Amino acid sequence: MDNQQIAADLFTAFEIGDMDTVRSLCAPEFRARQNLNNEFDVETLIQFSQAVSAIVDNFHYEEVIRSATDRGFVEEHTVTGTLPNGSQLTLAACVVADIENGKIMQLREYVDTAAAAELSAALA
Repeated sequence: MDNQQIAADLFTAFEIGDMDTVRSLCAPEFRARQNLNNEFDVETLIQFSQAVSAIVDNFHYEEVIRSATDRGFVEEHTVTGTLPNGSQLTLAACVVADIENGKIMQLREYVDTAAAAELSAALA
């Protein structure tokens, strides 16, 4: 499976809530970061994703731009859906991943923190 397909499979799994596929795409030593904050493992990423999906109605990705790199992939997308207060979530994100032996080793996500404020408040 090429790096673009791994990215496509990962984000499709997040959209549909298939966390077994997320786990299968990530290496056991997987580490992730959001906006250069503390590192976390795949189970923490899954818990966060499930919390977001639970409160964001019609959670999905739009405006996807995906590129394979020598080390993995880069994906830009807009996270969209409806927040519990009825407002529209429109959150720009860029995800950079390192892949080794067909498994995601590292994931670095950069998001627009101002646009994420309502989501953060809803998660709190």
